[in-house]
Amino acid sequence: MVSGCPRTSTDAMSYPVEVTYDYARVPDGFLTARPAGPGPALDRWSALLPPLAAPGLGEGGTPLIDIGDGVYVKDESRNPTWSHKDRLNRCTVSAAVAAGAPGVVVASSGNHGASAAAYAARAGLRCVVLTSAGLPPAMASFVTAYGAVVLPVPVADRWPLTRWIADAYGFHPVSNLTPFHTGHAYGPEGYKTVAYEIAADLGMPAAVFLPTGYGELLFGVWKGFSELHRLGLLPGVPRLFSCEPAAGGPLAAALRSGRPGARVEVGPTDAYGISCPVGGYRGVVAVRRSEGRALTVSDEDMRRARDELARRGLWVELSAAAGLAGLRTLPGPDGFEGPVVCVTTSSGFKDTATGGESPAPADPSREAVRERLRSAGIRS
Repeated sequence: MVSGCPRTSTDAMSYPVEVTYDYARVPDGFLTARPAGPGPALDRWSALLPPLAAPGLGEGGTPLIDIGDGVYVKDESRNPTWSHKDRLNRCTVSAAVAAGAPGVVVASSGNHGASAAAYAARAGLRCVVLTSAGLPPAMASFVTAYGAVVLPVPVADRWPLTRWIADAYGFHPVSNLTPFHTGHAYGPEGYKTVAYEIAADLGMPAAVFLPTGYGELLFGVWKGFSELHRLGLLPGVPRLFSCEPAAGGPLAAALRSGRPGARVEVGPTDAYGISCPVGGYRGVVAVRRSEGRALTVSDEDMRRARDELARRGLWVELSAAAGLAGLRTLPGPDGFEGPVVCVTTSSGFKDTATGGESPAPADPSREAVRERLRSAGIRS
């Protein structure tokens, strides 16, 4: 079921198909038990995941880094293809394997396509990535290295072509097919593991700030914490803060208007990974039920946050800095009773401007080097 719920969806709103479990059968020690041996970290949580029919690449198990003042960064750039999408695609490609599909098809501006291509290759499946003409050259090389067919097409054609390839070739779609985003039912199940890992490492944080495009990661993290609360493993659910580019912000618009989803005009932004004209109902659910907030951040807010992370040794894509940018737009972390987590979703290698400039040659004379160092604030 990749086209939304057939009973509740209408022409005006697409509602996602939801996955549920027999929670009474979840083993004791779910949160604290360690894997019996080395292997992909996602398998640790298999009791609350769909069947993992596709082999893994070591996804999950990313570090939680203390950057001071009660703020932690969950660095998802440490995944195999350097983004959080690997958690999703371990689950969605597993659905393709279980269904006997010969391949997968995905509409993606970058991270999702690269991840789907990698997991399809690992599972021995073909992959078609429908992307935009503005795909950064480094990302195009990244995706094609896995053997995927990359088709840059106009944005309006990406989703109709996704459906056509699924129907004509029997490929399993691992991205959205609906007017208001629902996404693959298994996608947020992979993202739940972000919440499990935060809880295992830190307990229950006061708040989690997440870069938000369509809201799948946001929903998955909310669902993961909600399941742990349901199982009696956490005292509650942390407040979730969605952090969207101010150039768009469909989730913020939906919450302001009280609607289950919204469509907005998107202005220019360099945060291409989370620049979306529509949101989805999942994001609305996550923010409302966690008593969180929808924040919008400017490109300048995200650049400051990206620079702050770089000064702490973390280089992330501009979109990935939106969570910390959202936190920094608030008066301060002192308003939270407990630690705060900001999720960074992908590596700085993914940005459109990365690799576009090289430093000018340096005069190797001691005096010239001394002057360059002095201009950078370094003195002997």
